[in-house]
Amino acid sequence: MKRIRLGVVFGGRSSEHEVSLRSARSIVDALDREKYEPVLIGIDCEGRWHLHSEAQFKRLTEAGAVKASPDAAEIALAPTPKQGELLPLDNRHGAPPRLDVVFPVLHGQYGEDGTIQGLLELAEVPYVGSGVLGSALGMDKDVQKRLLRDAGLPVVDYIALRARDWKLHREQVQQRAGQLPYPVFVKPANLGSSVGVSKVHELGELDAAVEAAFSFDEKILIERGVDAREIECSVLGNEVPEVSVAGEVRPAEEFYSYEAKYVNENGATFIIPAPLAPELAEKIRSMAAKAFTVIECEGMARVDFFLERGTDRIYLNELNTIPGFTSISQYPRLWDASGVPFAALLDRLIELAVERYARRSALRTDRG
Repeated sequence: MKRIRLGVVFGGRSSEHEVSLRSARSIVDALDREKYEPVLIGIDCEGRWHLHSEAQFKRLTEAGAVKASPDAAEIALAPTPKQGELLPLDNRHGAPPRLDVVFPVLHGQYGEDGTIQGLLELAEVPYVGSGVLGSALGMDKDVQKRLLRDAGLPVVDYIALRARDWKLHREQVQQRAGQLPYPVFVKPANLGSSVGVSKVHELGELDAAVEAAFSFDEKILIERGVDAREIECSVLGNEVPEVSVAGEVRPAEEFYSYEAKYVNENGATFIIPAPLAPELAEKIRSMAAKAFTVIECEGMARVDFFLERGTDRIYLNELNTIPGFTSISQYPRLWDASGVPFAALLDRLIELAVERYARRSALRTDRG
């Protein structure tokens, strides 16, 4: 049987570049080589695409950055309906292979936000994960929370703030933020992996936290802190999503930071399944499925919740449409605990990509 030529795209123009490489390494190592022929495409920090051999890929993932190399062909994906045709951008290498399916292992901007998904739609190639709209909504925490709230799903009180407002009306913004009880969390609206996130305990810490968040994004959130347990579910599917068992994250520090998520293996304790009453666990899983549909997700998402201590009030924190796939990432671990091991999970995600592509390809684009 012919192997599926799977384009694994990693790196990218994002502050989560290094995380992407860790996720991509885990995925490539777990692929069934009798089913898949991986085509390893690294995007460097300037946005250039490079085709890598497996030896080069291993060196890059160990180094933590995609860099241009004379041994790696610079390529581009044709934004025309040529079904996965890669174009060489130099004359030193032969024609790149054509892609059957793409797995964008890109976290953050220019990868998780609908941009590469739009390119893949133009190229008419199946790809893993949510489409343009679902990806964009999943990336923008402000718009995402508004949609969740309108759908009757509870979110924590917050204010959204743009850089222009902070520059011109700082005192008014500080007054608005003062309506939220401390502590508060300040975070970029369009990033993940806790990059640029600060916990603010008093007004004197607010300015520095806001400036730090604005160094990553033009829109940020100031969100009421909740004394809560952190509960996560993994979702898998297209039109009929399935939800994993719920897991609990217990950070070693004040909150679940970037280092705890991806660097320090002792940065958090994971309890799978989460110690929850059955009816509470089922309610959280049901909310995860609903949120997945509300945000127009497909393929996969990790859904994060706060469970307030003392009240058991549930707040939906956010959805991540390309969750981490590192050795300590929750998305694959939750599915493994639900009876879907890593290799089978990858199979299912690729099957879902092909299924959605076939469904959308059947739609008419003409008026005749």
